[in-house]
Amino acid sequence: MEHKTFVIDTNVLLYDPQALMQFPRHHILVPIAVLEELDKMKRLPNELGKNARETIRLLDSLKTIGTGNLHEGVKLENGSIIRIQPELKVEYKYNFAMTINDNRIIMAAFLLHEQGEEVVFVSKDFAARIKAEAIGIEAEDYENLKYAYDSIYKGIHHIERPKSEIDLFYKDGRLPAADLVSHPNEYFVMTSPENSSAVGKYSAVHQNIEALLKVTNIWGIKPRNVEQRCAMDLLLRDDIKLVTLIGPAGTGKTLLALACGMRKVFDEGIYSRILVSRPIMPLGRDIGYLPGTKEEKLFPWMQPIYDNLDFLCASTGGESNETLKWVMDSKKIEMEAVTYIRGRSLPKMYMIIDEAQNLTPHEVKTIVSRAGEGTKVVLAGDPTQIDNPYLDKDSNGLTFTVGKFMNQKIYGHVYLDKTERSELAALAAEVM
Repeated sequence: MEHKTFVIDTNVLLYDPQALMQFPRHHILVPIAVLEELDKMKRLPNELGKNARETIRLLDSLKTIGTGNLHEGVKLENGSIIRIQPELKVEYKYNFAMTINDNRIIMAAFLLHEQGEEVVFVSKDFAARIKAEAIGIEAEDYENLKYAYDSIYKGIHHIERPKSEIDLFYKDGRLPAADLVSHPNEYFVMTSPENSSAVGKYSAVHQNIEALLKVTNIWGIKPRNVEQRCAMDLLLRDDIKLVTLIGPAGTGKTLLALACGMRKVFDEGIYSRILVSRPIMPLGRDIGYLPGTKEEKLFPWMQPIYDNLDFLCASTGGESNETLKWVMDSKKIEMEAVTYIRGRSLPKMYMIIDEAQNLTPHEVKTIVSRAGEGTKVVLAGDPTQIDNPYLDKDSNGLTFTVGKFMNQKIYGHVYLDKTERSELAALAAEVM
């Protein structure tokens, strides 16, 4: 097979520091402009800085894990050759402003293209890819760490069963299903030609469909549809340590997660605290530009969480303000920016990560790996509504988590597609 030369953009390495190792049997070129950008970002106290440092360390270690040098190329065991391309003073026929790093990186690829090499420019920036294609260079998105959102595992499956089996399920609370092809903790909506129906959860341990937990009222709310009922069942099961909830706005993802967290922390005492976090995308995942303490800086970004808390406290039937004050004074609810979760060890917590579609797979890995003994992690979001310019519905951390964990026994997932916020919200989700 003839080799290709993959020219790697900076944003690819910030998305996946191990990207250089993902092109076996091909040549990988890192333009000097990419190194300069990584060097500028390595001091950032966030995930971007961490990934920049990890990439630089990997480049520095190549000579010890491969043969050769970075000028002529280091050959690795997978057959790939990685080299650094220094800045070359040449006359280009395209008048690109070379003060822009993206243009310098694209021109590095163009130079190889002009020399007759089969070049592929790899970038997470669609505008940069379009620019490269405009001058005749093949351009691709970075496809590693991706799962197709359109064919994603939904967590709920509809099947037809004889009425006798459904009656047996109601009688025994379980139904043998050894021949059923299923994922662990997948939910089944069973219907019969006689219009009998039931909902159960598949147990991979016992190879049967078991009844859902009995739920009546959790902090004043009840599930309004079968998807919410299944989601609530997952959120209340202590043996399921990781839960993902995906769906458009108004389907109840955050409200359900928060209500079940309140039940587990305040009513049952299973977990010591609720930790709620959201990525702070508009400020570059930092909160330093707002005045005041960390809590004061976080307040505008956590306002949706406070709104849900206020709604839950009002739904309990007591005085909303007094209940909310009691909840906050208990110090059992902690708000935190995703940036500051890295490095912590979080035992016996009920963690809710809202808007998780704006996180990269590596950021989600960082968060989930913080979970200590007895901690449950809930990731909620909508992969069709992404603010991160280098992520899409297939490459974000939430979609990736579903794809990676769907066969694990301590994991559960539900896709919620029915908006319950209001008639207007449901209509907007449908027609707009």
